[in-house]
This record gives sequence, structure tokens and C-alpha cells, in this order.
Amino acid sequence: MSKPVLIGITGGTGSGKTTVANTIIEELGDDNISMIQQDSYYKNQDHLDFEERKNTNYDHPFAFDTDLLLEHLKQLLAGESINKPVYSFKRHTRTDKIIPVKSKEVIILEGILILENEAIRDLLDIKVYVDTDNDVRFIRRLLRDIEERERTMNSVVNQYLDVVRPMHQQFVEPTKKYADVIIPEGGYNKVAVDLLVTKIKTLIKELNSDD
Repeated sequence: MSKPVLIGITGGTGSGKTTVANTIIEELGDDNISMIQQDSYYKNQDHLDFEERKNTNYDHPFAFDTDLLLEHLKQLLAGESINKPVYSFKRHTRTDKIIPVKSKEVIILEGILILENEAIRDLLDIKVYVDTDNDVRFIRRLLRDIEERERTMNSVVNQYLDVVRPMHQQFVEPTKKYADVIIPEGGYNKVAVDLLVTKIKTLIKELNSDD
């Protein structure tokens, strides 16, 4: 196998990053693509009590185990498999479970802060920023956190105003300047996603022709 194509998909919380990633997988086939989420690489917090874990700022770069993420990305690019960690958003710490991930032709890395880190940026072949209106992103996050993470409406709203919004403005929005492709309205922008898929196919052919 030639060197995998590494695609980074970023944008604010609720922007539609996962929808874009899933659309690419549908177009190219999941046999050819492995996907990892930056959310899986939150730091282990077993050494903290539950109340301290709840107060972690999950939208700050320091919340992530970036060293482990970089190590795993390099292994995948070298054709090796990894054991992706599993994070519990109920317990606010890493679990004992792992998910094996194989290196494939295309690797997608999805997360809010993947373009904030220069070392990660340097590994990416294509950098995508999904740009969605703030009110739409907030509504999506509100519904997700209530339905999937068992949060109360008040806790989601307070977290958004106190942490998520200012962190987005400080750390996420500025990374748009590093993107090769900016997709307004996420996975619902079929023209932009189709162009991205075409570019990925071209890049795969170029890399294979270099072998």
C-alpha cells in the first residue's frame, strides 16, 4: 500500500464535521477509509475526583493528549494499526476499552482543534474547515448533549456561554486560515463535498503512481 492520504476535518462544535466525514466514507467506501476522532484523545483523568473532571475545559488544547494522537497518526501513516482509546463523557475520563484501527488508503482525522496544532497540521495532506452559523451549531450541540450525553439543558447552555463560545473564538475560528478547503454549511453542501471527494481520488491516484 502507498502512503495513506491523511485528511483533517475541523470546525466548531456542531458544525457538521462528522456529516462531511461520513459523506466522504459513503462515496469512497469504508473498506478504503479509517476515521479517528480527536474526541477520543481527551486526557485520562482517573487521578481527579468526579467534580474536578466535570470542570475540565474540554474546548481548550490542553484537554487533549496530543502526544498520543500524533504517535497514532504517524503509525497509521507508516501502515501500522493502532489501538484508539475510548473516552467516557459520562465519567469524564478515559475507559479501559480500546478500538483497533487499521491503516487504510485514506485516513480521516476529525476534531475541533486539529488545525490548532502545528505538528498535526504538518501531517495533513488536505485540511478542511466546516463553517456553519453559530446559532445552528449551538442548537445541534444542545440536542446532541441532551440526547447522547445525558446533560441538562441548563448545563449545556451555561457551558456554551462560559466555555465553548469563548474557546471557539480564541482557538477554533482562527484556524480557518490554515484550511485548504472551507465548506459552508457542512455535509449539506453537496457541491463542495463532491469537489472534495474528487480531489481525494486525484490525490490517491497521484500517490499510487509514485510507487
